Amino acid sequence: MMTSVDTDLVRVLADPLRLQIVTLLANETLCTSHLVEETGARQTNLSNHLRVLREAGVVETEPCGRYTYYKLRPDVIEAVADSFAQLAATARTTVAAEKKRPCA
Repeated sequence: MMTSVDTDLVRVLADPLRLQIVTLLANETLCTSHLVEETGARQTNLSNHLRVLREAGVVETEPCGRYTYYKLRPDVIEAVADSFAQLAATARTTVAAEKKRPCA
C-alpha cells in the first residue's frame, strides 16, 4: 500500500517562521504578543502566519480577555510524522531496496 503525505500540511510547516511558531507552541501556549517577542516578527506578519496555521488545523485558539492564545495540536504533527515514518519503513524493506524498474 502506498503511503500518502499531506503535501498541503508539509507546505504549511515548511515556512521557517511557521516552523519556529510551531516549535515555540510545542513548549507552551502563547499569545500573539509573546510570539512577536520570541520571533522578532512584525505583528501583522505573525498574525498572517498564525491564520495559515489555524486554517490548516495545526493550532487552535483560546480567547482570554482581549488576548488570543495559541495552542499546538500535537495530533496533527504526529500524523505528518507518522506519514514520513511509514515512508521510511517502506524504503527500508528489502523488497523496496531491491525493486528497480527498467529504463525505457
